[in-house]
Amino acid sequence: MAEESIAPLLAEIRACRRCAADLPHGTRPVLQAAGSARLLLVGQAPGRRVHQSGTPYDDASGARLRRWLGLADRDFYDPALVAIQPMGFCYPGRGKSGDLPPRPECAPLWHGRLAAALPRIELTVLIGWHAMRFYLGRHRQGTLTETVRAWRDYGPRFFPVPHPSARNTAWFQHHPWFEAQVVPALAARVAALLLP
Repeated sequence: MAEESIAPLLAEIRACRRCAADLPHGTRPVLQAAGSARLLLVGQAPGRRVHQSGTPYDDASGARLRRWLGLADRDFYDPALVAIQPMGFCYPGRGKSGDLPPRPECAPLWHGRLAAALPRIELTVLIGWHAMRFYLGRHRQGTLTETVRAWRDYGPRFFPVPHPSARNTAWFQHHPWFEAQVVPALAARVAALLLP
C-alpha cells in the first residue's frame, strides 16, 4: 500500500460502526498514523476521557507513557513519527472493575491493513496484556509480568510494557525493576529510532 493511500484507510476506520450496537457511549475510533511513522504503539482501547477528546492518550496514563518513551508531546503526537493503534479503537464502556476489554472485532479487521500501510515501522511497543496476547501469540510468557521481564527476547521488533494506568500503581510498586531497568532501555531505543 502506497504511503499516500493511508488517508482513505484512516477515514474508513474512523467511519467504522461495526460495533455500534455493543458500545454504550457510541462509536468514536481513536488512532493516529502516517506512512512515514517508525514507532507503533499498540494499546488496549480508549478510556472515557480519550473518547471525549478524540486524542490518543490524552490522560494521566498518556503522560506516564510519554515519560517512559522519553518523548515530548510534539513528537508523541506527530503521526509522521509515531503511529498509535489500540486493540479496540472505540471506548468499550465501564465494567465492575474498570473499563471493559477492547472489542474483539477491531484488531482482526483493521490491524493487518494498517500494518501494510505502515511499512517503515521498526519498533512496536505492546502496551498491556491484550496487545501482547495478539502480537506475541504463543511466544509470550505465561503472565504479563514474565513477558515484560523477558522484554529483550522480543526485540528488535517488539517491546512489551504494562499499561501505564494508575490502576497498575500496585504493580509498579511491586516490580521496581521495571522503572529501573526496562523504562531506560525503552527510552534509549525510542531516542535512537526517532530523535536526532
